[in-house]
Amino acid sequence: MKKNILILAALVLAVACQKKKDEPAKPEAKFASFGSKITPDQAITKEALLAQYATLKEGDTVPVKFSSTINDVCQKKGCWMNVALSNDQETFVKFKDYGFFMPLNAKGSEVVVNGKAFLSIVSVDELKHYAKDAGKSQASIDSITQPEKSFGFIADGVLIKE
Repeated sequence: MKKNILILAALVLAVACQKKKDEPAKPEAKFASFGSKITPDQAITKEALLAQYATLKEGDTVPVKFSSTINDVCQKKGCWMNVALSNDQETFVKFKDYGFFMPLNAKGSEVVVNGKAFLSIVSVDELKHYAKDAGKSQASIDSITQPEKSFGFIADGVLIKE
């Protein structure tokens, strides 16, 4: 009887300690962190952020954390980035107090950005400066003649998926 109980206990212990085959292990995403320490938890989608921008007026700000993809990074020192909101819309991200920079090769990376979203009007001179930083051609820079409405973002923390 003792032998049967011992075998049964060993069998129960062995089964309980095995990983279930129908539950694949969830690999945790790894991120490089820049600026303030943040987590990817509770980040809204880029589409949800675009919907929030639609409700803003010039001068309004809204605190938000969102996830998306980097479309472009300043090629001089990584001091700004354009992050996708949709196929043809993006937000221009600068970094709080010029306190940190993005890797120059971060274009195309998945990103989580935390900070404040706002709507602004960008002057022709500033648009030309950004185009030059992005390595655009002189013809492209010269074609900038009108200020633009811009979806802006001041980030205090950024995660780039490794």
